[in-house]
Amino acid sequence: MMEGENFTKEQIEDEIRKIKDAHAEDEEFPDEVDTPLDVPARKRFAKYRGMKSFRTSSWDPKESLPPEYARTFAFDNFTRTQKHVLAKALEMEQGNMNDCIPVSSYARLYIKEVPTGVASKLCVLANTMPIVACGLLQHESKISVLHFSIKKHDMYTAPIKAKEELVFHVGFRQFVSRPIFSSDNINSDKSKMEKFLHTGRFSIASVYAPISFPPLPLIVLKSEGNAASPAIAAVGSLRSIDPNRIILKKIILTGYPQRVSKLKSSVRYMFHNPEDTKWFKPVEVWTKCGRRGRIKEPVGTHGAMKCVFNGVLQQHDTVCMSLYKRTYPKWPQHWFPILDA
Repeated sequence: MMEGENFTKEQIEDEIRKIKDAHAEDEEFPDEVDTPLDVPARKRFAKYRGMKSFRTSSWDPKESLPPEYARTFAFDNFTRTQKHVLAKALEMEQGNMNDCIPVSSYARLYIKEVPTGVASKLCVLANTMPIVACGLLQHESKISVLHFSIKKHDMYTAPIKAKEELVFHVGFRQFVSRPIFSSDNINSDKSKMEKFLHTGRFSIASVYAPISFPPLPLIVLKSEGNAASPAIAAVGSLRSIDPNRIILKKIILTGYPQRVSKLKSSVRYMFHNPEDTKWFKPVEVWTKCGRRGRIKEPVGTHGAMKCVFNGVLQQHDTVCMSLYKRTYPKWPQHWFPILDA
């Protein structure tokens, strides 16, 4: 029997905590997560998968899409569509067509089916500030996934967390959204999700929003508790419109060598039952000291496993397994009644 076969749940948790405290200096791996003791790992991480290479491994952009994607619009060729739409708008402006209003003319607008509450607010606003009416280009009334190149404002010090409610001011539009942040990776068709918007560098913010055509400036506002007005949290510009952009959340499961014999090692505490070990057996493992290997077989009944590496494993090393799942922005809650009507 392996050491620890008769440990209780509390004893195993204490042992893992002691080992993690001994490895606390490894701060360059922020994606590490603990495998739960009371839930099988194959269920807890059922949406995750392993990849041989983050840059070159394939990922189907149409696989297992959320229901919200049925409401979004995708372009076959966005660059060509944008060129066509802008050329058509320019032709209408310069062609003096019958459906265009001449410059310096007065127009009266009639808006149908406006709720009473909205109409009363507009009447109050009209007496205090001007109301701007803007026309939309073709496709700009449709919803898609917009990606913004965004940078945290130099004067804003509070953290900005992914999927946090923010106010996006894009062109003449302003809307509330809950974006996800990702790295700006131009060398791969996949990008790694970031939990926070980091200071001093650009990231990509992805949101569900009405279609707009770049380039458009972006100002991100965030409410500060009881403050009278929101603060400018970030600035940027519209980068692209692409529902097929793949953003992956990465987690790292960790285990610790128990016995080492040349290229083989017994690893514990990555999993807690042999069924989980068998489930994740096809996924490659690696160590923080640069070794790579594979799971050979489970050992015992508490999730220990025998692994084979491409070099001799050091006793103080940590065995890791990288898992990925695709993430999506949060659909704005106030849109559901409008789109379901």
